[in-house]
Amino acid sequence: MDKPFIAIPTGDPAGIGPEITVKAVADTDVFNSARCVVIGDRQIMQNAIDIVRKPLELKCITEPEEGDYRPGILNLIDLNTIDMHTFKIGTIDGMCGKAAYKYIEKSVELAMAHKVAAVATTPVNKEALRAGGVPYIGHTEIFGALTHTADPLTMFEVRNMRVFFLTRHVSLIKACGMVKKDRIIDYVKRCLKVLEKLGVAEGTMAVAGLNPHSGEHGLFGNEEVDEVIPAVEELQKEGYAVEGPIGADSVFHLALTGKFNSVLSLYHDQGHIATKTLDFERTIAITGGMPILRTSVDHGTAMDIAGKGIASEVSMVEAIRLAVKYSAKYR
Repeated sequence: MDKPFIAIPTGDPAGIGPEITVKAVADTDVFNSARCVVIGDRQIMQNAIDIVRKPLELKCITEPEEGDYRPGILNLIDLNTIDMHTFKIGTIDGMCGKAAYKYIEKSVELAMAHKVAAVATTPVNKEALRAGGVPYIGHTEIFGALTHTADPLTMFEVRNMRVFFLTRHVSLIKACGMVKKDRIIDYVKRCLKVLEKLGVAEGTMAVAGLNPHSGEHGLFGNEEVDEVIPAVEELQKEGYAVEGPIGADSVFHLALTGKFNSVLSLYHDQGHIATKTLDFERTIAITGGMPILRTSVDHGTAMDIAGKGIASEVSMVEAIRLAVKYSAKYR
C-alpha cells in the first residue's frame, strides 16, 4: 500500500517549526511511513537545513504528486511569503504570523481536496498571529474557520491514553462556570463521534470530577451533584458508554491502564498536566469533529532556542506517526 501524503505547515518561521520539520523529514521511521509535503518558504527551509546539518535536498513542487519521495529529499510547496531582508529568527513578527497562517491555509486546501491524507502541524505564535492581523487565537480556531467547523474538539493522545477537554483557553473561574449538564452531554456525544471516526469504537469514556474526590457528595462543591452526575445518568439512559464523575487524581491513571478508552477533562490544565507529566514530548493534539484529520505537536515556538539547532523533533515525529495511524481509519 502506498504511504499516505501528510502535509506539514512549518509554523512560525522565526520559531523552531522549520527545524523540527527538517529533522522529522530526515527521520527513518517517518520516511518509511509517510510521504511528507512541507508547506513553507524556500529560504527559511534551506536555512533550517543548514542549521540542523541534515543532508537534505530541497525540491520545490506545486502539488503532492510532483514530489520526489526518495531518501534525502525534502519536498516543499514554497509560498514565498517572507522578506528575508527584514526577517529575524527568534523574534515575534507580524510577517511571520501571517506566513504561518498562509501555510496552514494551504495545508487545509490540500486536505479538503483529498490531495493529502492528514495535516501534522508545527507551532504557531499567538502574539505573531495577532501582529499579522490574523483574526484567530491559534490552530484550533484557524482550522475551525477554514473547515467551517463550529466548535472543533481537542483530543490529546499519549501512549494509550486519550483526553478531551470540556473547556480550553478560558480562565479557571470561567471554566468552572461552564461545567453544565447540557454542555457535558453535548461534548460527550461529539467526543464519542470523534473516537468513532478515528476507529476507536470499543470501550468507555470517563468524565473527570471537578472538585477534590468529585466533591464528596456536595461536602466541598456541588458541581458534580448538580451538573456532572445528571449529565452522565442521562447519557447512560440514552445508551452511551460513559462513566463518571471519576476523581481527577485517579481517572487518568485508570485510562492509561486501559479501564477507559478516553477521559473528558473539565478544564485546560487538568488534562494538560496529566498528559504532559506522563510524556511531555509524545503528547500529541488531535483536532476532532472536522472533515479533515489534523495532528499537532503540543509545544510552543520556543523562540529562545530557535536557530540553535537543538530543538527536539520527537513531538513532530510522533505527530506524523499519529497522522499516518489514523488517516487510514478516519472517515
